[in-house]
Amino acid sequence: MKIFQLIFLIFFSLISFGQELPPIEKFTTENYLGDSQNWMISQGQNNYIYVANNKGLLEYNGAEWRTYTSPNNTIIRAVNVIGDRIYTGCFADFGYWVKDDLGSLKYVSLLPKLHERKLEDEQIWNILAYNEWVIFQSSDHIYFYNSKTDAFKIISSNDIIYKIFKVNNRIYYHVANQGIYVVEDGNPLLLISNATTKFERIINIFQNENELVFITRNSGFYTYQNNTFSSWEIQADKVLKKTNIFSSIRLEDGSYVIGTISDGVFHINKNGEVNYQITQKTGLGNNTILSLFEDSTNNVWAGLDNGINCINVKSPIRTFFDYEGVFGTVYATQVFNEILYIGTNQGLFYKNLKSTDDAFSFIEGTAGQVWNLFNYNNETLFCGHHLGTFTISKNTATKISNELGAWVFKPVPNQKDVILQGNYSGVFVLSKQNERWSLRNKIEGFKISSRYLEICDDYKAWVNHEHKGVFKLQLNDSLTKVKKSQVESSVPLGNNSSLVKYKNTILYASDDGVFKYDDKENSFVKDSILTMAITDSELISGKLLVDKDERLWAFSKENISYIENDDVTSKPRVKKIPIPSKLRKGVLGFENISSLKSNTYVLGTADGYITLDDPKMDNKVYQIHLNSVVLKDIDDKLIDYPIDVESAFEHQDGILIFKYSVPEFDKFLDVKYQYKLAGHNPKWSKWSESSQVTFENLSFGDYSFQVRAKVGNQLTENTIAYVFKVHRPWFASFTALAFYFLLLLLIIFITHKAYKRYYNNKFMKEQLENEQTIMQIKNEKLNQDIENKNRELAISTMSIINKNRVLNKIKKELKKNKNSDNKTALELVDSNLNDSKDWSFFEQAFNNADKDFLEKIKASHPDLTPNDLRFCAYLRLNLSSKEMAPLLNISIKSVETKRYRLRKKLGLEHDSGLVNYILKF
Repeated sequence: MKIFQLIFLIFFSLISFGQELPPIEKFTTENYLGDSQNWMISQGQNNYIYVANNKGLLEYNGAEWRTYTSPNNTIIRAVNVIGDRIYTGCFADFGYWVKDDLGSLKYVSLLPKLHERKLEDEQIWNILAYNEWVIFQSSDHIYFYNSKTDAFKIISSNDIIYKIFKVNNRIYYHVANQGIYVVEDGNPLLLISNATTKFERIINIFQNENELVFITRNSGFYTYQNNTFSSWEIQADKVLKKTNIFSSIRLEDGSYVIGTISDGVFHINKNGEVNYQITQKTGLGNNTILSLFEDSTNNVWAGLDNGINCINVKSPIRTFFDYEGVFGTVYATQVFNEILYIGTNQGLFYKNLKSTDDAFSFIEGTAGQVWNLFNYNNETLFCGHHLGTFTISKNTATKISNELGAWVFKPVPNQKDVILQGNYSGVFVLSKQNERWSLRNKIEGFKISSRYLEICDDYKAWVNHEHKGVFKLQLNDSLTKVKKSQVESSVPLGNNSSLVKYKNTILYASDDGVFKYDDKENSFVKDSILTMAITDSELISGKLLVDKDERLWAFSKENISYIENDDVTSKPRVKKIPIPSKLRKGVLGFENISSLKSNTYVLGTADGYITLDDPKMDNKVYQIHLNSVVLKDIDDKLIDYPIDVESAFEHQDGILIFKYSVPEFDKFLDVKYQYKLAGHNPKWSKWSESSQVTFENLSFGDYSFQVRAKVGNQLTENTIAYVFKVHRPWFASFTALAFYFLLLLLIIFITHKAYKRYYNNKFMKEQLENEQTIMQIKNEKLNQDIENKNRELAISTMSIINKNRVLNKIKKELKKNKNSDNKTALELVDSNLNDSKDWSFFEQAFNNADKDFLEKIKASHPDLTPNDLRFCAYLRLNLSSKEMAPLLNISIKSVETKRYRLRKKLGLEHDSGLVNYILKF
């Protein structure tokens, strides 16, 4: 173990570079879809970034890169945005780009303005703006282009022109083997000609009060004043003379950024002191810096030999990134006696804040997990460690307890030099005796891990265990045992929950919100104000911290927030620092932050730490821009539309694509977008990081697309509104609608006619059916009447037949009796047998039943006698000869004879049936 500790000490005692550097946003060739080398950078009025790249002109709008190939497919070496034109220079050509109505850049060459002159074997290396002139520099010519008159002036050189400079509104240029020229009255004038300017490469020239400052490639800084060219003796010279400088700029604050060929970037203050160096090992994309540019928000853009970097030099955030893996994950930070201590899972490290040496060193004996650093009354610094408890004095750690897992330290109220310590196995007491701290005792009766521990004036202690709950402990006065322990049931269990004392109130925080202990209710109640203030941006951890300034800190998905009381209203006042969790990269549930100095804080991360300068976290003004409106049809063909005027789209199946962005380049600020499409959905969408939205198969009508953004917590100053319409398809045009209307009327008319005809026919059919029914009823009634008549006729006939049969029988009986008295009776019988009343009654009944028969047959055979007609009537009744004989009062034979005679009268053939003939009438 001792050998291991010795090796560990030697390894970690090596000085690790401990600079806190500005955030760097890296862009690789895969990001910007260009070539590796980037020669010059500029910025447009809309804050878009333009880069001269080997592949062409790069445009960055804050959301995506776009590449424009050079006009002759050569490398673009120079770019400068002047007004609304983007001037570029490449091999054998120079000109400018302007945006068209579709949001794309179109190139206009200026070579035709040179008339007969051609740029043979010339590469444009630099472009400057000078009043109304645009200056293009090649290796042996300087072209002055008047943007108002389109006129040109040209300065030529037999030797190589290294570079042109604009300083204090004057034009200088450096010629190899000759020196520094200045342009006066349109003519070049040799200003400085010495060994340095002849044979050294001048990288840049700046105005510093009454003198010129020169930066050379290999010999550092020089000044020129009163015709004297001399070395500028500054602290940075020792470093710069050992490097190969390729590019440089002077920032708005007077400091300098130097780009080298193999040593990265140096930031030098205006007094000539090196603030920091950034190399590939400390976060830069590449060590060769081909170009530098300061944008409108003071970010420094570095065009690298391989990639593009944006350095947020003015960011209130500084980062310390453990690129070599020496630190590990930071769990605790503390400033004590002007020394910054960093506790990590690898051990405890320190550096002196007053020293010019930015190195961190390892403290011997602390290898392993550090959980907590606690400053007790600015007298003692405690280190809570996995292996026990240490006191720290400068670079020395003294172990005072071997109890594993020292989570937290809490001073006991009203007891000097007595501290409660939460450990893996419960709560312990530390005390100071004879100027030495030691472990005094364990508090018996409680064995639960006490990562969150608080104590109140009445010896009431609180312990939170995220899986077992919140415990309320009543300790005895001597702090040796727990008198009473109970689990608080008024709060829910919660992963990554925490418990702190803030403003003498116990607070419990979890995913469900923030709860405070109410002494009157003897339970926790939800604090709506703190819950709303802390959880309104998706709380990802219940971890709460209280710093030495009594600020309550919380950590959400999008922000770090702190709460302090307003001195006037005494209400909580929330300040949100927009650093999203994905960029903080802290360990969930182990977030930590402490004060570095006044209003400057140190935030531990998974691979180093971040420093925050709170007063500089001011809100900026941001603008959102609409970049393109594109319709992608069903054949995947892309059709661009104007972005500044109202557009109209043909109705077709396709996807409408809107692209937009906010040109903000701060690494620690997230840009999110929200949109709505009036006419489709009037509600704002959810916030999204996507800088484009698509709408598929919109129906015809009028629409208004609106989009806005927020950068961190700051809304953009403007909201984009793009009005457009989707034309009606041909089948929904007004002509088609009129046709449909007429067709509808025709259909209605035809339908009406059809229905009318249908119902008329139905009515007529029903009427006919009704008539038929009535007729049927009448016929039935008539048939019933006929049947009744026939019945009467039959009854009448049978009555006559029966009567005559009886009379004939009586007559026969009377004839048998020879009594003379029978004569009168026989006469009476004969008179009844030949009674004409019987015939009249029969005829009437027969006519009622078949009234037309006698008339018809009489009309056909007018020679028939009444007896013949009577005989025909009996035949029509289909009476037999036997039945007819009594009716006619004759014998059956006589009836047959009568049949024969009637056949002759009717003229019937022998084969013709008499009855059938009679029935035909």
